[in-house]
Amino acid sequence: MESSIRKFALENAIKYNGKANQGAVIGHLLAEDHSLKSKLKEISPKIARIIKEVNALGVEKATAELMKIAPELLEEKKKGPQEKVLTELKNVGDKVIMRFEPSPSGALHIGHAYVLSLNSEYCKKYNGKLILRIADTNPENIYEPAYGIIEEDAKWITGDRVNEVLLQSQRLPIYYSYMEKLLDMDKVYICTCDPEHYKELNTQSKACPCRDLPKKEQQQRWKKMFKGYEQGEAVARVKTDLNHKNPAMRDFPIFRINDSKHPRQGTKSRVWPLMNMAVTVDDIENKVTHVIRAKDHYDNAMRQRYLFDYLGKKFPEALFVGRINFEGMPVSATKTRKAIEAGTYSGWDDIRIPFLQALKRRGYQAGAFVRYAIDVGVSLTDKTVSRDEYFKVIDAFNKDCIDPQANRYFFISKPKKITLEGAPAQKIELDLHPQTRKGGRTFDIQSTFYIEEQDYDNIKEGKLYRLMDCLNFTKKGKKLLFHSLDYQTYKEKGEGIMHWLPEETIPIHVLMPDNTLMKGMGEKGLSVLKVDTIVQLERFGFCRLDAKGSFWFCQR
Repeated sequence: MESSIRKFALENAIKYNGKANQGAVIGHLLAEDHSLKSKLKEISPKIARIIKEVNALGVEKATAELMKIAPELLEEKKKGPQEKVLTELKNVGDKVIMRFEPSPSGALHIGHAYVLSLNSEYCKKYNGKLILRIADTNPENIYEPAYGIIEEDAKWITGDRVNEVLLQSQRLPIYYSYMEKLLDMDKVYICTCDPEHYKELNTQSKACPCRDLPKKEQQQRWKKMFKGYEQGEAVARVKTDLNHKNPAMRDFPIFRINDSKHPRQGTKSRVWPLMNMAVTVDDIENKVTHVIRAKDHYDNAMRQRYLFDYLGKKFPEALFVGRINFEGMPVSATKTRKAIEAGTYSGWDDIRIPFLQALKRRGYQAGAFVRYAIDVGVSLTDKTVSRDEYFKVIDAFNKDCIDPQANRYFFISKPKKITLEGAPAQKIELDLHPQTRKGGRTFDIQSTFYIEEQDYDNIKEGKLYRLMDCLNFTKKGKKLLFHSLDYQTYKEKGEGIMHWLPEETIPIHVLMPDNTLMKGMGEKGLSVLKVDTIVQLERFGFCRLDAKGSFWFCQR
């Protein structure tokens, strides 16, 4: 039984950077021998002791031992779980062309990252073209800085695989030309009915008086929308089936008058296409082959199909995805913008909000969000995901990205200064990374150290303790006494390993996800890092250097 406990502890420690988890070890143990469940209370101290021994080894020594006693577990670890892959697209021709179309009401958030990543990865899979199309035809809900932020975020999340950026507000003449084609085909009309009266007729599947006016009259009314009608007096509608079982499909609007000032176009334009018209025209003009939509846009897809059919164009392959409700996370760009303007948040990179500007500044990597999108896939199932559930998955993917590059350093948030009587002066060198970068952290050691206040409070008289990769000490009365240097002595009867700092330190602080500031001290090597460097502060977490001496917390 002890052999089984040890092999599972070693396997788990290797997987989690030298720190085996007791629950995981017990889970593996019971899976191997379910009869041990009734003996858990009896064997738990033994499991805890073995885990303590294994955690003191470090990843390298644990790997060497597991190679001897259970090499098959290393093989399983090496192979790892099968990563999910994207399903195949239907009707792939010579060139896959896809688009992502956000509104410039604010920055991109984690919901955008999911859909954008799917588009980007499909284009990558098929060597296709990805178009970023900014839907800015509603002058009343545009946040001007969003133009630049969206483009920046989109290029970041896709690994700079955005092939073209289009602004719909710059394409008005194209939309007008398509409207004129539809007028000539007698497939649209200009409606000047009172909205309430029109709604009543629509509910009864009756045509409004404007619908059957002659083509010439419709063309004159269209011209009058640009100069003549007041805002709200006229809209352009598509002729559809008035008896359609879904009232939303009946003669839906495609143009309206809006005299609001546009951030980019000013007041020179007043006739604006509604979403279904702009999307249809752009998909035709851009030769879009496949579209990923939220399933609550199913009706819009049907509306757009009417226009495609009238214009004699092939409708793109449609992939629908369910809604992900991010519980406890504000993902409304409009509401978040108002909170920023009210001073609740400092900006789109406020550490508390799940927008890409903030997550990137914390140290999250684009690859983590891409992995999440592929893991969820193109699924019609609606999901409700809590903050904890979401970040548990994202953190696992992100750790795979940053762990190999993140150097290790000591950080102490609540320092307690101690003196170890009899400790020899020595110069030691610790590893920047336990697997890939040996050495690189040098310390001149005397008898004075800093340890965490909590560690100090837990020191018991007569027990043996170790400063990580440095020396062993014990407590006698109120004094702390040097005991020995070698790890083997500690391994036989040690009580706990502590991280530490020498007398020479630098002050640093870490901004936490709740916007509180964690102040402390770190080793001097932290002072020479470049901004944007991601490190692992031992026993604390991965952090990104935001400015000299100032870190942002990323994840455990």
